[in-house]
Amino acid sequence: METIVSIIFSGVFNASTLFLVAAGLQVVFGVQKVFNLACGSFYALGAYFGIVVVKSFVAGGFPKPLFIVPLIGAGLLLGFIGPIVERGLIKFVYDRDETFQLLLTFALVMMIEDVIKFIWGTSPQTTGGIDLIYGRINLFGATLPVYNLIVILCSLIIAALIGYILLNTKFGRIIRATADKKEMGEALGINMKMVYIKVFTLGTVLGTLGGALVIPATAVVSEMGVELIVLAFAVVVIGGLGSMKGAFIGALIVGVLKSVAISTYPELEMLTIYIIVIAVLVIKPQGLFGGSKV
Repeated sequence: METIVSIIFSGVFNASTLFLVAAGLQVVFGVQKVFNLACGSFYALGAYFGIVVVKSFVAGGFPKPLFIVPLIGAGLLLGFIGPIVERGLIKFVYDRDETFQLLLTFALVMMIEDVIKFIWGTSPQTTGGIDLIYGRINLFGATLPVYNLIVILCSLIIAALIGYILLNTKFGRIIRATADKKEMGEALGINMKMVYIKVFTLGTVLGTLGGALVIPATAVVSEMGVELIVLAFAVVVIGGLGSMKGAFIGALIVGVLKSVAISTYPELEMLTIYIIVIAVLVIKPQGLFGGSKV
């Protein structure tokens, strides 16, 4: 029982941050019809910047248990990248073939990875186990880090906020309307330029926030963004491209599968995920929730 609880808990923790990245990818694709490969790089930037902020916070003599506040702030602050990337690069490929979009966002991945190496180098970095300051709890015989529970709770809160924004606010209604009928939105006087900037910024913030939240519990390496792109791709294929519900369920499936594989046979970690992806593509090519509204 102890092992099962640990595996499931680890899988849900992985899924919680993976969901944030996949949700950002989903909302951008749903409205702008751009498959943003750079979502993983935003995640990596959030992780590295999170380390800088946490170390500065601790060095400044502030109470260590409060480190999560500037950590979340770091993820949110990096949202300024969104408008720069959207207006500087992405806007030029909205009406181009998907190949151009993929090439551009992949080039952005390579550039961000080089920027990370230039600023922080290639050696792994950590926050020195600061997450352990919150202690551990015992659940069904398994000892679980409290910080991981906090991250899971934060992801659930963010998921609820995204759902509320999409379903109960004017901006959410505009997002859902323009996801289907961009031309109609423009005819009604909606400023699509601002909609695109806000949506891409939201997608960026979800990625950077996910990276910032996960870093106290793991080590950060320059290639982590590329790995996240692969996992996020698996999530959207399983859940259905453009579906927020699909991002949530897909992240849970991928996160738990990854945890089970690592605990039982690590060599089959990615193979297990790809087998599920292939099965979904064969049985339901549009994904489990394909066709759902953003």
